Amino acid sequence: MTVVWIISATLLLAAAALTAYRTLRGPTTVDRLVGVDALVAIAICGLSVWVAYTADTTVVPGIVALSLVGFIGSVSVARFRVRDNQL
Repeated sequence: MTVVWIISATLLLAAAALTAYRTLRGPTTVDRLVGVDALVAIAICGLSVWVAYTADTTVVPGIVALSLVGFIGSVSVARFRVRDNQL
């Protein structure tokens, strides 16, 4: 069963690296917003894998708080975003 945890962590790390690259490289603020939102989702998945691996449920309120902060942050940025100047 340890192999499953290692594969999960490796795939999440690869997804985080690719998403971070897309976030830094994104030409518009919407691309960056989606990238940061995806990074928050990957962090939530990583914490969930850690909870499943260690069977320590003290991190679960942190997962819930992180998901709420990610949602509220995304909605706030999407609501008050200024239009980008396209070249």
